[in-house]
Amino acid sequence: MTSQFLSVDEARHRILSGVKILEQEAIPLQQAQGRLLARGLLARRTQPPVDVSAMDGYALRTEDLANPNGLLLIGESAAGHGFGGDLGEGETVRIFTGAPVPRGADAVLLQENALRSEDGRIHPRESVLSGENIREKGLDFSEGQAALSAGVKLGPAELALAAAMNHAQVPVVRRPRIAIIASGDELVLPGTNPGPNKIIACNSFAVAGLARDAGADVIDLGLFKDDLAELQLGIAQARAQKVDILVTLGGASVGDHDLLRPALAEQGMKLDFWRIAMRPGKPLIYGSLGEMRILGLPGNPVAAFVCSLVFLAPLIRALQGDQQASEIQMEPAFIGIDLPANKSRRDYMRAKLTRDCDNRLIATPQPFQDSSLLTELTQSQALLVREAGAPAITRGDLCSIIRLTR
Repeated sequence: MTSQFLSVDEARHRILSGVKILEQEAIPLQQAQGRLLARGLLARRTQPPVDVSAMDGYALRTEDLANPNGLLLIGESAAGHGFGGDLGEGETVRIFTGAPVPRGADAVLLQENALRSEDGRIHPRESVLSGENIREKGLDFSEGQAALSAGVKLGPAELALAAAMNHAQVPVVRRPRIAIIASGDELVLPGTNPGPNKIIACNSFAVAGLARDAGADVIDLGLFKDDLAELQLGIAQARAQKVDILVTLGGASVGDHDLLRPALAEQGMKLDFWRIAMRPGKPLIYGSLGEMRILGLPGNPVAAFVCSLVFLAPLIRALQGDQQASEIQMEPAFIGIDLPANKSRRDYMRAKLTRDCDNRLIATPQPFQDSSLLTELTQSQALLVREAGAPAITRGDLCSIIRLTR
């Protein structure tokens, strides 16, 4: 491998190095799912605010359990409507889940463990320990406590916690703005009647989907011919939109009609690198135009998809402050077929996942790995990752995969 080809890890490191987290904005909690917190959230109240019952039953003093005459029922405590008095010797209060525990009580007897006599007195049928069935004040969190940290992704549980801490709005990192340009004289839009020399432009749909899943707002600037002036027009449109990342599709190789690099160069792009030791996806451009980052993806659909997964999605997450942005989640599996030694590029092979009779996870590469085959991609549940120069592998050996979640 010549020095002109960067390793995947070095390329990702260079893409993510020096990333500055985007500015924050406050948004309603109802709109915050999937967003990343820009700063930690402090609880604005204590939860629960007082000692409350964890069960339906009777609040009592455990020292009165042995009273042979039972306990005198003096009132009721319900959620939102607590008992206002104090619990005295030999007394009990009917209590419901979430209701405040009366002053003086130190346990809640389950209702099924209590017997009510004809005179209305309550007779415990089982013992209960002090503190049992009571959720103490501040059990979940206390006022001023930092319960959610900066960089946390707000999923359903985190949204519920933020709401419980009394936050109607949350500070999140602004979504990165992504512009996509697809170039090629052969491309036409879906729904048209393409001629024999044309192909349907499909890459932008996968790339935009992966970008949105990573948290970006996407602007599709459309199709551009293999013409230097037209490509420069598209680049200028992206700059005018003040996007954070310009993603180009196609035109990144070295053919006579691959004009993307010259177009970017004339606009003043600072090129970092443009070839990667990976399959699929060798021709990949990375650079910058002022504050706008440039990621030039290959034109073949699967190559564009894999490069988006490996490079674009981590960059989008890093711009939002995701501390695990550089980590690609890999897991072990057992290979389903024999494979020869790998060559000089890291290989990302589309693979089906199954289970054998011992419930082991089996990864079987698709029979055709051409980077234009989308059908193979849709029928795969994982990418089998083989390192550059990896030795031959035999069916049943361990391998590494990246799951494709859809």
